[in-house]
Amino acid sequence: MAPEITILAIESSCDDTSAAVICDGFVLSNLIANQAVHKAYGGVVPELASRAHQANIVPVVDQALARAGKRADEVSAVAFTRGPGLLGSLLVGTSFAKGFALARNIPLIAVNHLQAHVMSHFAMEHGRDNRIPQFPFLCLLVSGGHTQLIIIRDHLSMELIGNTIDDAAGEAFDKCAKVMGLPYPGGPVIDKLAAEGNPDAFRFAKPRIQGLNFSFSGLKTSFLYFLRDRVAEDPGFIEKNLNDLAASLQKTITEILIAKLLRASKETGIREIGIAGGVSANAGLRRAATREAEKRGWNIFLPELRYTTDNAAMIGITGYYKYLRSDFTDHSVIPLARIDT
Repeated sequence: MAPEITILAIESSCDDTSAAVICDGFVLSNLIANQAVHKAYGGVVPELASRAHQANIVPVVDQALARAGKRADEVSAVAFTRGPGLLGSLLVGTSFAKGFALARNIPLIAVNHLQAHVMSHFAMEHGRDNRIPQFPFLCLLVSGGHTQLIIIRDHLSMELIGNTIDDAAGEAFDKCAKVMGLPYPGGPVIDKLAAEGNPDAFRFAKPRIQGLNFSFSGLKTSFLYFLRDRVAEDPGFIEKNLNDLAASLQKTITEILIAKLLRASKETGIREIGIAGGVSANAGLRRAATREAEKRGWNIFLPELRYTTDNAAMIGITGYYKYLRSDFTDHSVIPLARIDT
């Protein structure tokens, strides 16, 4: 009987410190420490984020191992987020992973954060009906910093076929929320408000971008000018129409995403469809994708909500498949704020 492969995973790309334990491809634990300090600033402050990671990483790792029922000497390898992300935050996770691996003389596995979001579809759990996509599948990766269309040919082979040329969808949600005076992060707040609003109350400009690329800067500008003009007529316009504004904005962004996803499916002939990244938690997007799947005969995969945000389980799952291929890195590896998919 082959020995168990136990991966300790570290995720520290932005403001969440996360550790997970993966054993033979199954998630045994997935712990996340959030940083509430950034809400007062309307966005993530890199220096505060890296300091919080330093305070959180040891207790988070200890809890992840304890909940998984594993000792440090049972870990087969350490997987960590190399990038993309905030450099100071990445340095904390990278340094911890190096130290842990070096002390126990076990392999070190560098993981691309964006690939890991895609790999969240393979996060299996004991006692659950684990439904995973078949290869090849098409994935819409949509988050605060990235909006991409990717063909996944196997666990570690991914082809980028569409990208944003400016802002990402999550960034558009957050920036439009800020204009309305909503707290950070704005995406989840808009999602909640949209549930009580009329998505057809207002219309905003949609970009005309050729091919499979995305653009959200024009929508953001359209939304800003729309509010400027309406508030000039009625200073209480935003407050009176908050739910409808949120619902209309959410519908517009969702329609842009689904239209490109539909085009990509037609051009590639792929009907195995996944959505990943933080914005994949958006209720409007999930409903629209599910409706489109029923209409088009897609086999749709939506990750569990706990695997949509930045989390170490997705790093560990990616690390597990890299371990199977002996795809290790040495201790000269450095984190990268920018990295290709």
